[in-house]
Amino acid sequence: MTTTRPGPVVVLVGPPGAGKSTVARRLSERLGVGFRDTDHDIEQHVGTSVQDVFVDHGEAHFRTLEEQAVARALDEHEGVLALGGGAVLSEATRELLKRHRVVFLDVGLAAGVKRAGVNGNRPLLLGNVRGRLKALMDHRRPLYEEVATYTIVTDTLDAAAVTDRALQLIQEDPA
Repeated sequence: MTTTRPGPVVVLVGPPGAGKSTVARRLSERLGVGFRDTDHDIEQHVGTSVQDVFVDHGEAHFRTLEEQAVARALDEHEGVLALGGGAVLSEATRELLKRHRVVFLDVGLAAGVKRAGVNGNRPLLLGNVRGRLKALMDHRRPLYEEVATYTIVTDTLDAAAVTDRALQLIQEDPA
């Protein structure tokens, strides 16, 4: 895979609880490049939390903001980029991601529930975390796979091991 235009060194995608933000921060430190998270970009842009955007304006409004934030970040950022778990729902975003090196941090249901269930800032997982995460993954897994250059199954790995594996993949393919 070759990057056809400037942009991030690598983009991390995956479901809630996969470790995208944590791994992206660690990876950016190891590579000596900047880190960016599109959920944080959205929060900075609107001046409130992602959860508040969902509650006050609905998911459709959030997805529009997210699509715009991802497009900006892919165009501007040259470090490690973490996308929100639902960013791949946008066909336009998936099309843009085809031009970039993307690592899908995959996580099974049990590990995902354990990790994501403790975070109350995940609006789509409120209530029955296990059932909601399963439905999310059933719907999104094919989309993550569609955009992925590489996949790392994170279930039994800690953040350091996932970072090591991602770094190895990047160094093997210096696109």
